[in-house]
Amino acid sequence: MASQEHLDKMQLRQNYRNLWHSDLMSTMQQDTPYCCLAFWCGPCVSYMLRKRALYNDMSRYTCCAGYMPCSGRCGERKCPEFCLFTEVFLCFGNSVASTRFLLQDEFNIQTTKCDNCIIGFMFCLQQIACIFSIVAMIVGSSEIQDAAQLLNCLADMVYCTVCACMQTQHKIEMDKRDGMFGPQPMAVPHVQQMSRLDQAIPPAAYGQPYPAPQGYPPSAYPPAQYPPTGYPASGYSR
Repeated sequence: MASQEHLDKMQLRQNYRNLWHSDLMSTMQQDTPYCCLAFWCGPCVSYMLRKRALYNDMSRYTCCAGYMPCSGRCGERKCPEFCLFTEVFLCFGNSVASTRFLLQDEFNIQTTKCDNCIIGFMFCLQQIACIFSIVAMIVGSSEIQDAAQLLNCLADMVYCTVCACMQTQHKIEMDKRDGMFGPQPMAVPHVQQMSRLDQAIPPAAYGQPYPAPQGYPPSAYPPAQYPPTGYPASGYSR
C-alpha cells in the first residue's frame, strides 16, 4: 500500500505546474556564499533547511520526510532533533532528496529537463566509478586501479557540487516563500486557483494544512498546498 502511494505521488509530480525559482545551473550565481557553505558543510545545511521547510515545527518531522520505508519507525516523535541529526549525517543524500520532494509536493514544483540531466549524470558517474572499482579488484591491474580512483574522486566532486546546488535551490525557494525578496503579496489566493488544473487526485489527498506552531506568526504559515506568495499558476516569476 505504501509503495503504491509513493508511485502515485511520483506520477502526480509529472503534472506539477510551477517551476523552481532558480534552476541548478543558476544557483551559484544567485547565492554564491550559501552554495559554498552547502559544499563544505552539507549535513549542517541539510539540517537547517529541513527545519525551515517544516516552519521550525519539529512535531511535523518524519525521518526522510516520509519517503523511505523506515519513515515513522525511528522514534521521531520522542526526539525529532536527534533523529534529524542522525539522518543528515548518516543518510545525507536521502536527506537532501527528501527535503526536495517535500518542497515539490507542497509547492507543486516540477523539475526541469536540465536539472534532471544534471542529477542523472551524477548518478551515472557514481555507478561507472563503482563498476571500475569492482573490475580493478578482480583484475588487479594498476592502470585500472588508477582509473578507478580518478573516477571515484570525480564522482565524489560532482556529487558534492550537485548536492550543494540543490540545497541552495531549496534555500532560494524558501526565501521566496517567506517573502525575503521580491514584492510582498497582498493576499493569499485560494488554493484551487493556483494548484494543478488537470490532476486526477485533489491536493487534499496528500495532507491537510497544519496549525501554526506556538509563537509562529499565523500569517506566515501558509497552507500545505501552496502557493502562498503570489506565484503564477504556470510558473514562478523570475
